[in-house]
Amino acid sequence: MMQFTDSHCHLDDKAFQAQLPYLLKQCAELAINRIIVPAIAPNNFDNVLNLAKQHHKNPIEIFPCLGIHPWFLQTLNDSHLELLSKKVTQSKEDIIAIGEIGIDGAIIKRSDDPPAELAKQQHFFDFQLNLAKQHDLPVIIHHRQSHDKIMPFLQRYQLNKAGIIHGFTGSYQQAKAYVDLGYKLGVGSTITYSRAKKTINTIKRLPLSSLVLETDAPSMPLSNEVTGITVPAFPEKEHTEMENTTVVSTELAKQENIAPPANSPVNIITIFELLTTIRTESAEELASQLERNIEQVFFS
Repeated sequence: MMQFTDSHCHLDDKAFQAQLPYLLKQCAELAINRIIVPAIAPNNFDNVLNLAKQHHKNPIEIFPCLGIHPWFLQTLNDSHLELLSKKVTQSKEDIIAIGEIGIDGAIIKRSDDPPAELAKQQHFFDFQLNLAKQHDLPVIIHHRQSHDKIMPFLQRYQLNKAGIIHGFTGSYQQAKAYVDLGYKLGVGSTITYSRAKKTINTIKRLPLSSLVLETDAPSMPLSNEVTGITVPAFPEKEHTEMENTTVVSTELAKQENIAPPANSPVNIITIFELLTTIRTESAEELASQLERNIEQVFFS
């Protein structure tokens, strides 16, 4: 039987709270046996860690990661990086990666002081890559209009376990540069948008050994081309601001009068099915190799 892992899901988001037991049960029924949950800021470190402990193999496995996302740096300083370092040391037996970390070019461009914003993002990114190096952990990397800014850091650190370029969008040349450094690329809702031709063609050409599946739920909903439901394309809202616009576990939600979030880990199945139309491998071969890729990054 094919098994699946959602390599990037913000399952601690409050959008999931009311229906979490039902959602995890549905994931188990769909053979989604693992969900990897990255932290985004100091105020959700404990939530991510506790979520994994509370639902350990009940009914699926949840694996936490700790990191600080570039969207949430406005009020943060070096004391928060020290807190992260302390939490990583304390939780070394529980976490499987440093993430979600990265550099976001769109945030830099919109900033009142772009050079200062870039410098701060680079400082946080550098610290967290160094932390991953110290603890021999992989990283989960956020990018947006920032491949050129991220690559020099990855080349400098040459992490032993590399990690995942989350929600990859870009050219084959950009993808190949990451793959050559040992990174896997997160395949998610982008491939459900027919206009994302460059990324789809890139995913088609890459070695299967470089890909993993992800949803980024509750953000990054699937295209209405595959859902039939109109939702914002590539939303930039914070996770806690996402609109409840798509049905995830429709019948369970109806039964319990629960409003489902805009995206959920069950959509891994739709993403996988679309990937089978892009790639030439059989569904069984795809599923098997995708799981081996997860094992290589996080569990080897």
